[in-house]
Amino acid sequence: MRTVALSLLVLWTLTLAGCQSKAAKVKQLQDQYNAEYPAYAKECVDPETAGAARMLTGEKLTAEQMATLEAKKKERDARCKPQADHLAQIQKEILAAQQ
Repeated sequence: MRTVALSLLVLWTLTLAGCQSKAAKVKQLQDQYNAEYPAYAKECVDPETAGAARMLTGEKLTAEQMATLEAKKKERDARCKPQADHLAQIQKEILAAQQ
């Protein structure tokens, strides 16, 4: 009986330690994501939404302006893709760590 109780206590302790390290891993990943996202949002998301807001106001753009905006969007997408992929990877790791 003592052996069973001791075994259960050891198993419970290991499980608790595993949960605490899992929680620490999730917190570390969330902190990393929260630290990196604002710069990404400022550089990559805000300019994108500014263009959408301009379209919603009904502002008419010439073909030349549209071409310029499209070129800027392609350049920004290419520049921001590594950051977006990195943040997506962190999100996947967070979800995996929460399982």
